[in-house]
Amino acid sequence: MLEYLTIPVTAFQQNCSLVWCSESRDAAVIDPGGDLPRILAAAERLGLNLRAIWLTHAHIDHAGGAGELAQSHALPIIGPQEGDQFWIDGLPQQSAMFGFPPAQRFTPTRWLHDGDSVQIGRETLHVRHCPGHTPGHVVFHAPQIERVFVGDVLFAGSIGRTDFPQGNHEQLIASIVEKLWPMGENTVFIPGHGPESSLGRERLSNPYVGGT
Repeated sequence: MLEYLTIPVTAFQQNCSLVWCSESRDAAVIDPGGDLPRILAAAERLGLNLRAIWLTHAHIDHAGGAGELAQSHALPIIGPQEGDQFWIDGLPQQSAMFGFPPAQRFTPTRWLHDGDSVQIGRETLHVRHCPGHTPGHVVFHAPQIERVFVGDVLFAGSIGRTDFPQGNHEQLIASIVEKLWPMGENTVFIPGHGPESSLGRERLSNPYVGGT
């Protein structure tokens, strides 16, 4: 069975998630933006074996700790899609701009594309490319537990910003409608910030995409 724990990190309260296979206790860290001691303490408390870092996109609050964590624990960085390379290259500047600890640029071990999959222990998650907030943004869908880790594509009552470099509002709406809605109304999404919600609830009531 796939399990997860969400840990808000950084001053931006970004939802980092530990996801793990309950049988093997192998785990991945989704979006370790910072506060690595908190993330590592949670993994140790749960008895998890960290195997990989998965990134939805490369904004500082999601990827700021990825390089350091990869280096200190010999972990592969999986994702995002190549369109976010310029954000990765700019991580040191992003960290200085927003008052974060110095962040390392890195080269992902593996880029992700629409239709790819990632595996942790005996559990497989499906990857969808969802550009708009950033060009290389991806999400991780776990249909076996009706969950999807959406980064900053969709929030409870809102959607991701598109006023950053290479953001695109029309692309973001298309990503939500064409990639997320087909996952099913009962699917619960874990956003990059704030509380969880269901795709069905947002499709009905979200003022930015409700009724689409």
